Amino acid sequence: MFAAERRQLILEMVRANGAVSLRELARVVQTSEVTVRRDVRALEAEGLLDRRHGGAVLPGGFTRESGFPQKSHLATAEKTAIADLAAGLVEEGEAIVVGAGTTTQELARRLARVPGLTVVTNSLLVAQALAHANRVEVVMTGGTLRGSNYALVGSGAEQSLQGLRVSRAFLSGSGLTAERGLSTSNMLSASVDRALVQAAAEVVVLADHTKLGADTMFQTVPTNVITRLVTDEPPAHDDRAGTELQALADQGVQIAVTGGAAGPDEAAPGADSLPAGRQPRRDVPLPGQRRNHGAGSGQQLRSALLGEQPPGERAARVADMRRR
Repeated sequence: MFAAERRQLILEMVRANGAVSLRELARVVQTSEVTVRRDVRALEAEGLLDRRHGGAVLPGGFTRESGFPQKSHLATAEKTAIADLAAGLVEEGEAIVVGAGTTTQELARRLARVPGLTVVTNSLLVAQALAHANRVEVVMTGGTLRGSNYALVGSGAEQSLQGLRVSRAFLSGSGLTAERGLSTSNMLSASVDRALVQAAAEVVVLADHTKLGADTMFQTVPTNVITRLVTDEPPAHDDRAGTELQALADQGVQIAVTGGAAGPDEAAPGADSLPAGRQPRRDVPLPGQRRNHGAGSGQQLRSALLGEQPPGERAARVADMRRR
């Protein structure tokens, strides 16, 4: 295939899907990722698309957000592996919150097997994935339906989360950097995600390598509030993604990476129950890492929803973030 033919096909794929990973582009055009990256640079120079770490997106800068159909076709294998690993962090009887997104939807499908679990969510897709799980209680926020990602947003969603206390929040987003943390392109989605974070003792971010280094308009979770990042192994040539991972680890974020075989000292909590081939490659706790503030339970959640506040105040978050 000539370069002009490759680039035309790449452009058609990006236009059809909104965002496509370099791995997927290389597979479709049957060439190396190095060649695809060179083609993407050439198309970006013509203003036909924008490069992102590990992929290409339609031009639009900070304000553009792909809809669910486009996002669901981006880095699907990576999202599946991330969801497998993240599900191993959830224990029986916990109460958690799960935000909207294609990766969190994959997580929800795996949570259906966790007995005694209570899941609070603003995502219709997460709720649908858990609808037939007999041993999982699903609590949905109020709010206004945002059709592009099937999520409930607005003041109704935020008010329904007031007074809530759970052990963990699982969130995704449009971009993740060490400087700003997790971000998204939509103001209403960002506001609800911040409310979800306030309800949780720990924050777990699910982000594939294409999100690393991407920075979008609205900050949802500052880096100093993120307890753990679950991601996939960046390609060996993706130096910027690797640099971003190191910068996040330097700020105390625990990094759990899918793929490969982990030693006994490297496995993340719950990793023993993961299927073969989905073990974490590493789980790196570093000095200054976040502490577990205690696990919630379904009964504690129901008490919170009834207005019974659990004792104690949430620990103050470190205010300063290292600017790179």
